Amino acid sequence: MSNPNIPAGAYDDHLARVLPRAREQRLWAPADGTLPSLFVSHGAPFTLDDPQWLGDLFTWAQSLPKPKAIVIISAHWEDAPAAISSAAAGTPLYYDFSGFHPRYKTLPYATPDATDLARRLVATLGPASAVHEHPDRGLDHGAFIPLMAMYPAADVPVVQLSMPSLEPAALLEFGARLRPLRDEGILIIGSGFMTHSFAVFRRPDLAAYTEAFDEWAADALERGDVDALTDYRRKAPGASVAHPTADHYVPLLAAVGAASDPGSAISTIDRMIMGNSTRSVQMN
Repeated sequence: MSNPNIPAGAYDDHLARVLPRAREQRLWAPADGTLPSLFVSHGAPFTLDDPQWLGDLFTWAQSLPKPKAIVIISAHWEDAPAAISSAAAGTPLYYDFSGFHPRYKTLPYATPDATDLARRLVATLGPASAVHEHPDRGLDHGAFIPLMAMYPAADVPVVQLSMPSLEPAALLEFGARLRPLRDEGILIIGSGFMTHSFAVFRRPDLAAYTEAFDEWAADALERGDVDALTDYRRKAPGASVAHPTADHYVPLLAAVGAASDPGSAISTIDRMIMGNSTRSVQMN
């Protein structure tokens, strides 16, 4: 049992329990075929205090072969033109949060050298897009927190890619340009939150709006209705409450764009936490 009085105590227990399995996970091979495209609802540091959330993320990762590399697009980095994080091994994390116990800013996630991945990513996006590398920018919490749960051995090269726009259609097209990487054993992850409302913390009655949005999104994904997902501001119930800003929603569009068949979406995590949906999906 995790100790709720220790910040990230659930993560400590998670690490002790699953690290041997994580190290033994079978690496992707061409015979495995194309890896899926994922959308992950990530939490702030409190994810590391939730044993079920950590376990669900790890179980999901274990259901797939270990990717050769990971490209992740987080809600917390908008930069145009497109930019990538440092590819150097062990680049310090970017602890882009405040107001939490200091321990959360000491937890490491030192991933291997990702130079080859960075080159491949730049080649994939260019020459239509100039891609800038930030040599000192590590993974932000929208990237490292879900990955700490999913791949706790920190043995997969990772590059974080900025969102060059918050326009849903632009992110959809951006994701589509990443699609070929999935054939090479590279996992594409959009990391946001299916609903992201701070107002619901203060007014629990607003949960009806986040729940309605979540149900709408799940249905649209199941039907592969990309037009509706892109036009969510007009078509989704409760959109203004569920997503007062676009940043945590549009990584979903990047993941949908990277998918070959958006209608193949299955929900791998489906919980409401503090009035918000942690729905996470996998698409072929």
